[in-house]
Amino acid sequence: MKNVTVIGSGTMGNGIAHVFAQNGFNVTLVDISAPALEKALATISKNLDRQVAKGTLTEQDKQDTLGRIITQTDLKTGVAAAELVVEAATENIDLKLRIFADMDTHAPENAILATNTSSISITKIAAATKRPQQVIGMHFMNPVPVMKLVEVIRGYATSDEVCSTIMRVSAELGKDPVEVNDYPGFVANRILMPMINEAIYTLYEGVSGVAEIDTVMKLGMAHPMGPLQLADFIGLDVCLSILRVMYDGFGNPKYAPCPLLVNMVTAGKLGAKSGEGFYKYTPGSKELVVAYKR
Repeated sequence: MKNVTVIGSGTMGNGIAHVFAQNGFNVTLVDISAPALEKALATISKNLDRQVAKGTLTEQDKQDTLGRIITQTDLKTGVAAAELVVEAATENIDLKLRIFADMDTHAPENAILATNTSSISITKIAAATKRPQQVIGMHFMNPVPVMKLVEVIRGYATSDEVCSTIMRVSAELGKDPVEVNDYPGFVANRILMPMINEAIYTLYEGVSGVAEIDTVMKLGMAHPMGPLQLADFIGLDVCLSILRVMYDGFGNPKYAPCPLLVNMVTAGKLGAKSGEGFYKYTPGSKELVVAYKR
């Protein structure tokens, strides 16, 4: 397998394209927006520069990596020669179902169709195609070039051969793949999101403040980042979406999103990407300034 197509050039999409290209794969990065593709290439180049500065890559490695990436705004053309397609579009079920139907129509018959979804059912996504045995989840962690984990999620019909192939390919990327089954939240978010939700409830109920809650978890539990800062980093809208998928999937009130989270997303306070969530984010500044006030 050498030809990979990545659908979506946002934070996850450009990170996935980066690691595939860095590890010798020919990558076609697809997005309907040409400016978004230009921004993605600039981000990949900047992240490669960081690796060169740290001595983990040479300048030639950087140029070779960039040389393996081409961009395309037309999905039909972008997947025409793909052996593996990785969808990394917005976490919206209707959008993903449309993309997978298009991928199924235009990608070669033997191509594996993967999704980077963090919570949506692989089985449901696979049902939008005529090749459910070739549909699988590849849940990369953010930032993709740094984080080692890939959750490899088997849908109900995913074949053993496809699962083995994706486990092997993930290892070729220098990642540590973990096979999991298709239930709401998979493993990572089934454990992580209730913790984040409980941290938000702890704030909502006035038990303690933003910085204090994060400090307890960093110093007391050895977490590199507190749960509220992590929620900002993930995106509060993404956290809300995942919790709703889990709540709908299990019907258990323990997964019900905290009203404070719902209100913040409704108000457009989405975390780092919007400039404000539980903290304020200023471009170029690493200082954490609490934004939330009761």
